[in-house]
Amino acid sequence: MADDFELVENPEEEKPELPENPAETTPKADESLPRVIHLSGMYQDWFLDYASYVILERAVPHMDDGLKPVQRRILHAMKRLDDGRYNKVANIIGHTMQYHPHGDASIGDALVQLGQKDLLIDSQGNWGNIHTGDSAAAPRYIEARLSKFALEVVFNPKTTTWKLTYDGRNKEPVTLPVKFPLLLAQGAEGIAVGLASKILPHNFNELIDASVNYLQGKDFELYPDFPTGGLADFSRYNDGLRGGAIKVRAKIEKLDKKTLVIRELPFGKNTGSLIDSILKANEKGKIKIRKIDDNTAENVEILVHLGLNVSPDKTIDALYAFTDCELPISPNCCIIEENKPRFIGVSEVLKLNTDHTLNLLREELRIRLSELEEAWHFSSLEKIFIEKKIYRDIEECETWEAIIEAIDKGLAPYKKLFLREITVDDITKLTEIKIKRISKFDANKADEHIRGIEDEMEEVKNHLNNIVEFTINYFRQIKKKYGKGKERKTEIRSFETIEATKVVVANEKLYVNREEGFFGTGLRKDEYVCDCSDIDEVITFRKDGTFMVNKVAEKVFAGKDIIHIAVFKRNDNRTIYNTVYYDGQTGSTMMKRAPVTGITRDKEYSFIKEHKNSKILYLTANPNGEAEVIKVYLKPRPRLKNLVFEMDFSELAIKGKASQGNILTKHSVHKVVMKEKGVSTLGGRKIWWDEVVMRLNADERGKFLGEFIGSDLILVVTKSGMFRTSNFDLSNHYEDDILLIEKFRPEKIFSAAYFDAEQNYYYVKRFTLEESEKAQSVIGDHPDSRLIRISEVEYPRLEVRFGGKNKTREPEIIEVADFIGVKGFKARGKRLSTYEVSIIKELEPIIRETPPEEIIDAKDDDGHEPEGPVTGSQMSLDL
Repeated sequence: MADDFELVENPEEEKPELPENPAETTPKADESLPRVIHLSGMYQDWFLDYASYVILERAVPHMDDGLKPVQRRILHAMKRLDDGRYNKVANIIGHTMQYHPHGDASIGDALVQLGQKDLLIDSQGNWGNIHTGDSAAAPRYIEARLSKFALEVVFNPKTTTWKLTYDGRNKEPVTLPVKFPLLLAQGAEGIAVGLASKILPHNFNELIDASVNYLQGKDFELYPDFPTGGLADFSRYNDGLRGGAIKVRAKIEKLDKKTLVIRELPFGKNTGSLIDSILKANEKGKIKIRKIDDNTAENVEILVHLGLNVSPDKTIDALYAFTDCELPISPNCCIIEENKPRFIGVSEVLKLNTDHTLNLLREELRIRLSELEEAWHFSSLEKIFIEKKIYRDIEECETWEAIIEAIDKGLAPYKKLFLREITVDDITKLTEIKIKRISKFDANKADEHIRGIEDEMEEVKNHLNNIVEFTINYFRQIKKKYGKGKERKTEIRSFETIEATKVVVANEKLYVNREEGFFGTGLRKDEYVCDCSDIDEVITFRKDGTFMVNKVAEKVFAGKDIIHIAVFKRNDNRTIYNTVYYDGQTGSTMMKRAPVTGITRDKEYSFIKEHKNSKILYLTANPNGEAEVIKVYLKPRPRLKNLVFEMDFSELAIKGKASQGNILTKHSVHKVVMKEKGVSTLGGRKIWWDEVVMRLNADERGKFLGEFIGSDLILVVTKSGMFRTSNFDLSNHYEDDILLIEKFRPEKIFSAAYFDAEQNYYYVKRFTLEESEKAQSVIGDHPDSRLIRISEVEYPRLEVRFGGKNKTREPEIIEVADFIGVKGFKARGKRLSTYEVSIIKELEPIIRETPPEEIIDAKDDDGHEPEGPVTGSQMSLDL
């Protein structure tokens, strides 16, 4: 066809005049080059559309039902398939693809995640394991159906708003009418364009309690609860808003001196990833372990075997400091409300969800009332139509209009009895009543049926008038039906700050070249100092009296003539440096005692009076404030008789590092040597027990336990009837169920009432405890034995009340000190009664006069006044 045409110039067309200067001619675009299209406006529109789509349709959950679109479509598809039996997951995925346009992979992953949350989906088969990280089996091998909770709470087609699916062939819900704070129960996480959402899961029962409190006008607090359990510090949760942060920890216990066991995981980690982080920390030398065994099955059990001479308490802290056993999580509560993303706190989410539930229940009640009114209307019509034999009026009618008119005329006298007008549709329904039903009509049954409808209508109206109380009762019924087994798994704790330098394993060796002034881990040919870690700091003193703190490295220059080098502990007030130095300004020899605190790294300080001729003659570092006796040798000079004298540092007060000290002598000193080591001048170390973080401290937080020195021990008694003793190291970890913690006194007498499951009787015993690093039981070895009460009172009195057949028997008063003598803690004790015991109550003890020879000073071993009156002991503890 192209060959049939020619391009011919039109002779009548005027030709444009050519410019005189060809340079002025604008070159014509080469049609062979690609056409330029400006994308700025187009890109702006497209990007905004794309961002809006991802935010609204993929990543962020909706406020009303707490679901992302893929989750909502899965549940809708499952409801369409639901017949009470399990369906293959592959079948569910296929049906969901009618509503979800993004393929089977995203649907399958979302379905497995919903199933693992164990709330909306009843699963069957291998659905993976959140503890080990194992993935689910292929969709063709696993099955699912909606849970009873989901069927009751999530669906109601009468209150659902519908829209067309992406291809227009089906309808899907805009949101599901969820009558529960599902968003907070399941949690959600998604990354969209320009924003992200991270809502942590909360406890099922606590959410219901919070909703009830809100409806009652009471305050409430919400904290996350994770399916993996573990420990969590929510002090900076910030109601789940941006900027908040929480810390989660694995639950680590001491199995024995050489083995730790991890029984619960931090949220977001599985056993595989946790073990990998522990092995990496071990390879880097941060911790020292021998091997790890993963015995996880239904419950988590990771055994961490420690190396030789490794402290289990410090290793626990090191695991928290250097591995994924402790993790920070930053919540960011973002939801979709009115087709817009909104950042709000979890408390506001719960309030909105609760209000939404109340509105849905109100709507359901109104729908039900409307249905009942319709049922009452037609039942009344039917009764009048049959009872008054109006159906006979249509026998002579020949047309449909005549039939309608005859029935309407017959009902006319009764229209004022109805709640609404009688319509043609109502009359049409009457004509559809079969003759058989008319012949068997029972007026009494009809009246009973109408009364039943009226009673239900009154009940529904009452619920509508008291919608808040109705909603509260609804929540309580949900908790009663589905709350069992959904108790809190994550323990709420306050975590102490772990100083990494105190718990890290010494994985390097420190060397020094004193003359040249270098130290480091790479100077292997020089003098060995001590073991250290690669995150430690080192303090060095030089002969001229200056000192500096530097970080450990392969080679560091600290200055020539190093006389002292050691690993530096920050904020250590107990390490005291005793020194004798020559004051170059006055010519006197000075002595001083001072700690080194408040130091900036890599900055030079002077420990003695600054002068170019000043120098240190003697220096010792004393980790517990020891004060030695020194011998001072003077240089001979005329008329100087005593060339040697002794000085005790304990006579010198401890001052600040900037102090000049006291004059030791004005004569020239030849040398200073240590004559004998001294003892601590700081006294015992005062120890407190902080119940919030469950740790010992020296910062005056919590309960004062006493002053400890040398071989003093701490006694721990647990609610399970176990006891043990430990040293007073601040790194110690203790049991979660502590009943009593105090300074151990071997002569102290305890009284205990307990149930012996082996004998099936209640016993009482008096006993003293002994030193034991291993936990031992005071109530026997039977696992069902339980401690009822333990008392530290000198003369305790118990009231025993009886039950069962002996319920009417008078209570019996037991004077424990007269009832049984003091025996060992392993003794069974004396049976309280042969009758069935219901309650053991402790009475106020009688103060007895103490014989003069038994009067003791009302102070503890350290001279501190005890809290409260002293009658042997001060405390009675009840379980």
